[in-house]
Amino acid sequence: MTTTKPALLRRLELTVLRRVDGLLQGDYRGLFPALGSVPADARPYVPGDDPRRIDWTVTARTQEPHVRDTEADRELEVTMVVDLSSSMSFGTALAEKRDVALEIAGAISLIAQRSGNRVGGVGLSDRLRWVPPERGPAATYRLAKMWDEAPRSGQVAELSDVIRRASRLARRRGFVVVVSDFMDDSVWPRELRALAARHTVLAVEIIDPRELELPAVGVLGVVDPETGKTRNVDTGSAKLRQRYAQGAAEQRADIADAISRAGADHLRLRTDEDWVRALADHLLKRRSARRRA
Repeated sequence: MTTTKPALLRRLELTVLRRVDGLLQGDYRGLFPALGSVPADARPYVPGDDPRRIDWTVTARTQEPHVRDTEADRELEVTMVVDLSSSMSFGTALAEKRDVALEIAGAISLIAQRSGNRVGGVGLSDRLRWVPPERGPAATYRLAKMWDEAPRSGQVAELSDVIRRASRLARRRGFVVVVSDFMDDSVWPRELRALAARHTVLAVEIIDPRELELPAVGVLGVVDPETGKTRNVDTGSAKLRQRYAQGAAEQRADIADAISRAGADHLRLRTDEDWVRALADHLLKRRSARRRA
């Protein structure tokens, strides 16, 4: 493996992570869910252990007190699912949706890795790519390298396929982050619901302002990034712009409803806004909610 860091990782470490550190005050405790329901291996009892964790079966067999920890007491497995399909290579503001998706996925991976968690991920572009969960900087390095090398076109799978694959590969209960624009006609809501039944899921929706409303710039040639089909539309028509905005609002409402029904947490980010602050605010709200629970 080359010792040169991927450009994405260098950019994140030099700029984004510094801002995240400042907004979170470097305190990552409680930012990720603590899943205490997955049994780990039994070990001999030591003074100070919670007696409620005594494994009576192992204790009876060995004639020595044993307790059983949970996986969450030691580490959390974080899986990043990033949609790098053609529709993500679109942006009319500060960045393309793909750029925002990669940066936020990389930032969450770095934060998770610094917290001592195992980090892995699935990427969807010309093919499904998988990086097994691993502890330490090498995990984030491998993810950044995979994302850096993924082409900007040539999708061969639907979003539902990549979520299903993530569900099968992430065998241990953990935290799964799905980053996409969710502009996919597949049965991804069903797969997201199945994923959330086993894992804590954060769905990060990336949108561009031009996907919400059209500017009045006369005849405009638009291209469907998934199919390559081109169509000319007259943006000078106020009625057309109104129908477009209404349809876009309904589409986004349907996406939000599908994510909510799946039981996943939802974070919506825009290419024309400061996603770093939005991410920090969201993570801090999650931490505060868990402390109140």
